[in-house]
Amino acid sequence: MPIVTTPRARRTPEEARRQILDAAASLLAESGVAAVQMRAVAARVGMTDAGVAHHFGNREKLLAELLRHGGRRLRDALRELLAGWLDHDADLLELVEALHSLYQDGFGELAVALHAAGWRDPGSGMLAPLVDALHGLRPPGSPIDDTRLAVAALHQAMAMEALYGSDFRRSAGFTGEAADDPAAQVRWWARQLHLALGLEPAGDRAARRP
Repeated sequence: MPIVTTPRARRTPEEARRQILDAAASLLAESGVAAVQMRAVAARVGMTDAGVAHHFGNREKLLAELLRHGGRRLRDALRELLAGWLDHDADLLELVEALHSLYQDGFGELAVALHAAGWRDPGSGMLAPLVDALHGLRPPGSPIDDTRLAVAALHQAMAMEALYGSDFRRSAGFTGEAADDPAAQVRWWARQLHLALGLEPAGDRAARRP
């Protein structure tokens, strides 16, 4: 893949870091973790390799920060989605699709690669707002840990879907487009979330309103 260069320009440290992360995220989405190299990122933002290293140290630190960058993107996307979700009876499918979309952009591969190399994010509770929103819709007395486990299972499934979904479906007997297209699997996970949490589909809730 040809490297696209841009003219070098003066920028603040904050602008430089943002541009570096945006360039790294683009490379990740286009060609996977292997494509996120210091030289390729530098060329995209019009810097030298040393300039990128000045802001992030080395490739491993850049990848770790890129994963946190992905986490922030996920939090922002979920925050926007959750803001109107309860008021507008959005289906759980929208939540599942939001997770799937992020990991399809390469962040599933990045998360797996970094964890395999021993890196661990010191933060926690990224999906806590999602847990709270779902738990608020469950029948009274439902255990919060069951909600957490369901969200954790969904999160794991969407990360793995981006990497191995087609292979897993082939192992179960699917072939051709049925194996390669994740849409049916994403819908299946949305249904399982409804069942696991004892939630009614959004359309049924709306139909029962006076």
